[in-house]
Amino acid sequence: MKKLYGLLLMTVASAPAAMAQDLTEEQVDSINRSFDLHNVVVTGTRTPKLLKDTPIQTRLITSEEIRNADATHLQDLLQQELPGVEFSYAMNQQVNMNFAGFAGQGVLILIDGERLAGETMENTDFARLDMSQVERIEIVKGAASAIYGSNAAGGVINIITKESRKPWAVNLNARLADHHEQRYGGSVSFAHKGVSNTLTVAHTKIDSYDVCHNTKDHCDFRTVYGGKTWNFKDQLVYRPVDNLKLTARAGYFFRERLYNVSTPDRYRDFSGGLRGEWGITDRDHLELSYAYDQYDKSDFIRQFKKDVRDYSNVQHSVRSLYTRTLRKSDALTLGGDFMRDYLASYQFHNGETHHQITADLFGQYDWIINPHWEVVGAARWDYFSDGHNSQLTGKLGFRYTTGHFTLRGGYAGGFRAPTLKEKYMDFDMSGIFDIHGNQDLKAEKSHNFNASAEYSYKNYDFTIGGNYNHISNKISTSAVMYDENDDPFIRYMNVGKLKVYGFEANAKGHWQNGITVSLGYNYTHEESYSNTATQYCPARPHAFNCKFDWSHRWKRYYKTSLTVNGRVLSKVSYNSMYMYEPFEQYRVTNPAYTLWKIQLAQHIYRGCRLNIAVDNIFNYSPKVYSFNSPTTLGTNLMVGLNLDLEKIFK
Repeated sequence: MKKLYGLLLMTVASAPAAMAQDLTEEQVDSINRSFDLHNVVVTGTRTPKLLKDTPIQTRLITSEEIRNADATHLQDLLQQELPGVEFSYAMNQQVNMNFAGFAGQGVLILIDGERLAGETMENTDFARLDMSQVERIEIVKGAASAIYGSNAAGGVINIITKESRKPWAVNLNARLADHHEQRYGGSVSFAHKGVSNTLTVAHTKIDSYDVCHNTKDHCDFRTVYGGKTWNFKDQLVYRPVDNLKLTARAGYFFRERLYNVSTPDRYRDFSGGLRGEWGITDRDHLELSYAYDQYDKSDFIRQFKKDVRDYSNVQHSVRSLYTRTLRKSDALTLGGDFMRDYLASYQFHNGETHHQITADLFGQYDWIINPHWEVVGAARWDYFSDGHNSQLTGKLGFRYTTGHFTLRGGYAGGFRAPTLKEKYMDFDMSGIFDIHGNQDLKAEKSHNFNASAEYSYKNYDFTIGGNYNHISNKISTSAVMYDENDDPFIRYMNVGKLKVYGFEANAKGHWQNGITVSLGYNYTHEESYSNTATQYCPARPHAFNCKFDWSHRWKRYYKTSLTVNGRVLSKVSYNSMYMYEPFEQYRVTNPAYTLWKIQLAQHIYRGCRLNIAVDNIFNYSPKVYSFNSPTTLGTNLMVGLNLDLEKIFK
């Protein structure tokens, strides 16, 4: 077990980089293309396992795929890599995620296993999630509340950052695109005698631009708001002895959005944390961590150069995780979390603030019966001080492997506790109607059943899987009602039941000539038992992704990489609601569309990479811009440069 956790602390995902000191670059390229199923993943069971052996179906986006995508934010990457994932706009032009039928509040996003504070229209602020220092991303579809608690009813996305292992490294990168879009970043790292540190800085900027020029068209928005971001992160790792790892981190994020030029929106995040991982014996492993995250929103009044803060979410979290190896390879995992969640919001009555304490205990047993069969079971109890609610959820999964075939399946419970915002909101929606919270809200509960089959042979991998989710006590806003003064309002409430089911098929092949082809199809169906209208678009029933990669090393220090990526999304129809009186439902149909991107990377000399990309190569632009349509005006040219100085001056 000690060796296995050694893999966790120095994951196989980084092996190609670590091996580069002893292997030729041609050999490293070959390893990068064939290493996927032998990566270590931790999200599905919280214990380290090879991807091919995990009993919970997990999708891995590797460091090579992240580098080739040259994505700035998480939404750029996920839409290229996963069918069934779509990012659109909510009201006030905030980004909303649909993850195979689950909105952003039903999918838990973690950074190195830690939750994030704050939300924008009930979604994580995706602009916080810079991709420049990400080692890999592990994605678990389906309920995972038995391990991660609330908000994991639809899945978990765990973003795992890089750790410095080279004596020294300096990276500089930049990218330019249409609408004066600019991205600049850099990192400085070192590793020496058990101590390593990485400092990362990233900056983005884009101008506002008009998309709906015809005043006769009924567009949900006519201008895409520009803005800028700054992201600073520092991570220090200290290994005083082989079986002990101590990590300290700190971060600062700033975003300004030009929603109103004279009074732009500003968003800030302050984060920090400490973590200790101790291999007590060959069979015992203990992890203790503390995390702090504060997410603020403010309005900047340019005339007076004054920031007026009107929202602050502060979370203090403490977590413990203990794993004991039983017999030869069975694992018993026990853990618990404690969090204080504080929220001050302009949407509360008379500037009120609210807070609550959450606590949980969970246990999991991973039973490896024989080389063919593995069963994992877990249970978790969660407590919420506000309302004194408690939730008990369970999970049971299995893996059967024979030859080149692997079957996975199981049941998992999920839940989403009502947030402080949903309970206590009391807000005038620009004079249109009021929005009221509801202290009597019950937690959403779901039952998830899933099954998948995988066939892997040499350089080929085929996977097909299905899932069924039955959700009760769905939390949403009501249709417009009227109070005793005949004033309109809507209220958060448990609107009823929802079924979400579908299936996904993926195929991947790579060859020694440097070609890799990936195909993915996702079908999603949502069946609601409520007539409540929604302002956001549900999942598109059909989604297809295609990716073609080709790379060739012409000389020792000269390599060409070509990537063609395409997405095809079907049309979708849903009920929406007029935002002004009369508040009536109407049917909306958003048309199908397809977007394709081609990217050429030239690896010039050592550590120098020139990227040229053409996004939307077929020059697609929507006839009418809805919340769910892409914001493109047509073809977009992108040019970027990436320099690894330690390689150049090696």
